Parts: sequence; C-alpha cells; structure tokens
Amino acid sequence: MFDWITVIVVLGTFFLAGTVKGVIGLGLPPVSLGLLTVALDLQTAMALLVVPAFVTNLWQSVVGGNAKVIFHRLWLFLVMATVTVWIGVAALKRLNPSLLTALLGALLVTYALVSLVGIRLTIQARYERWAGPLIGAVSGALTGMTGTAVVPGVMFLQAIGLPRDVLVQAMGILFAATALALAVALQQAGVLTVDHGILSSVAVLPAIAGMIGGQWIRKGIAEQRFRTVFFIALLVLGAYIIANAVRVLR
Repeated sequence: MFDWITVIVVLGTFFLAGTVKGVIGLGLPPVSLGLLTVALDLQTAMALLVVPAFVTNLWQSVVGGNAKVIFHRLWLFLVMATVTVWIGVAALKRLNPSLLTALLGALLVTYALVSLVGIRLTIQARYERWAGPLIGAVSGALTGMTGTAVVPGVMFLQAIGLPRDVLVQAMGILFAATALALAVALQQAGVLTVDHGILSSVAVLPAIAGMIGGQWIRKGIAEQRFRTVFFIALLVLGAYIIANAVRVLR
C-alpha cells in the first residue's frame, strides 16, 4: 500500500493535471507523468496514470459526432498506435529505467519546444496513407515505454490538417485507446498491481474536479497566455527530468 504522503502527492498531481486539461483541452498525461516521475519511478507513474487518462478522454472521444469520419480516415493509424503499446511495455521491462525516464523528459521538451516556437508540421494527403501507420507504430511503442502518446501521435493529427472539433475528438480517441491498451499491457507485465489500480481509480475524482475547475478558469483568462506558461513549465520540467535521469545513469 502507498503511504499517505504519496497518496496526497498523487491526488494533488492529478488535480493539477486535470486543471490544465480543463483550461487548454490537453496535458493530463504529460503533466501527471512529468510530476510523478520526480517523486516516483516511471513504471509506477505510468500505472497510476491509466485510469484517469482513460476516463477523462472517454467523454472527449465520443462527443462531437465525428467518430465515423475519424475511424474511416485514421483507423490504421489508431490500430497501430494501440497494438504497438505492447512492444513498448516489453521494452519498459527490459531497458534501464533511468534511460526511459530521460526519454520521457526528451519527449516533454520536444512537445514544449514545438508548441512554443509555433512549428506547424504538415503532411500532405498523398503521404498520409503510409505515414499514418508508421507514425502510429512509433507513437504506440513510445506510449508503452513512457506513458505518453503526444509525440509523435498528436503531432501527426495536427499535421494532417484536421478541423479543430475533429482534432479534439481524434485526440480523445487516441488517448482513450492507448490508455486502455497500456492498462492491459502493464497488468499483463506485472507492473499494474491491485494497489496501483485502486489509487489510479481514486485519482479520477481529483482529475475530473480539476477539469471542471479548469473549464471555469478558462472563462476568465486568456487561453493563449496560459498555454505559453504551461509549455514553458513543461519545458523546464522535462529538462529537469532529463538532468536527473542522466545523473543517475552516471
């Protein structure tokens, strides 16, 4: 069982991550993983993420009325992003944990820098058919190793020019599907225990409360300014995770 200090840290982390998601529509996995890996090991952080990530994205994945269009266009990308999670989890069990923690930090830094600089990648329609499955496979493997599907999964969805409402629903489908696959894969690998499952389930409550609060906050602040602060903080957090992991590797 977890001690009370750990429980408070975990619940507080998911409340903060949920708040960020409520304000800008994304950020729960990067924020929660980034903060939890400072206090806990990566495997534990990933195990605690699965239920809040699945629940908070399930509603996003079904609302919008674009599911048929999304699956028709992106089914192979989504399938590959889901099934290759098992490959990533297999690597998670075999590779140096500090190396994978550094990889998580690198993904957070990449995501933050791309967003801050305003880089807009574009994949033309004629390349999408083969790029989708390839990028999906890479995204799924990285999800299994680090718990986050943002890089390159979300970057691909942004690059193919989906309308905003379709993009938001597509991200929800990606995150919900990979979170469910990650839960199953981690349980089969012996990483997700009953204790993890209980605390992860309890963490849904502060995550949802944070989302509700974040949606209320969004009405009173400039979203773009909040996004800038968020990505700067994510950049610093990712850099700290890398530095700490490298120190351990030495």
